[in-house]
Amino acid sequence: MQTLLLRLGLTLWSNSAWQPFFYGKGTPSSERLAKYSQVFHTVEGNTTFYASPSASTVNNWRDATSDDFRFTFKLPKFITHEQQLRGCQQALHDFLKLMTPLHEKIGQWTLQLPAQFSPNEFETLQRFCRLFPADLPLGIEVRHPAFFQKGAEETAFNQWLIAQGYDRIVMDSRPVFSVPPTNDILIEAQRKKPHVPVHALATASHPMIRFIGLPSVEANLAFFQPWLKKLPQWIGEGKQPYLMIHTADNHNAPQLAQTLYQQLAKTVDLPSLAEFPAAADAQQLSMF
Repeated sequence: MQTLLLRLGLTLWSNSAWQPFFYGKGTPSSERLAKYSQVFHTVEGNTTFYASPSASTVNNWRDATSDDFRFTFKLPKFITHEQQLRGCQQALHDFLKLMTPLHEKIGQWTLQLPAQFSPNEFETLQRFCRLFPADLPLGIEVRHPAFFQKGAEETAFNQWLIAQGYDRIVMDSRPVFSVPPTNDILIEAQRKKPHVPVHALATASHPMIRFIGLPSVEANLAFFQPWLKKLPQWIGEGKQPYLMIHTADNHNAPQLAQTLYQQLAKTVDLPSLAEFPAAADAQQLSMF
């Protein structure tokens, strides 16, 4: 099995808008994850943030993907946003137990904190993380402005991440905030996405970049230029970055991810991505 220098993924694996150009016409929703995982190396598991899956669904996710595929599931919002990491030891235990069949396919558990979770709650975060199994990889995303001011509070947070071996998840929402919200898609994206500075810091071995792009693929290329230097630097240091691509509505996310990966492959010796299943199916049909 080839060791990947970088893992490329999207925020979701099931999107009806991708049916004609990505999955292929007639693909049932139950087969979308399998087809997604033929192309991409990882995926953001947003679904677990909103609701815990059934045990059978967990097994289906495991069976639909290869041994080399990696999920990055978010911890439930009950833990992170409703309880804000307090009094949720049982909820954490129950969630991780439910997800046991997938533990070998978890690249990173994601702890996404709400914007109101400030450095004043740093000890709460530390106490919670002592409950988290030490052998499970963890990435932490903060959104409170004080974590981005390059002061004593951010320094203490980053040093703790490094000491614990936790990855700091890096949000790059510059593209989606670079234009006025002239349509419903951009209005919604700018309402939901955090507008925080980009602090390109790797605190552990799997730095995760969440790149939030504009609907047009070409409009994002200039914003990706700094990553064409930073990602090869991390790879050269022996790290394996996770590059997660979003767009304002995610309709063109697969094409954007493909384009940015091809740009990066000009500077790093990355293996080619597989064709989108729809294109591969069309090519096979044309042979008959």
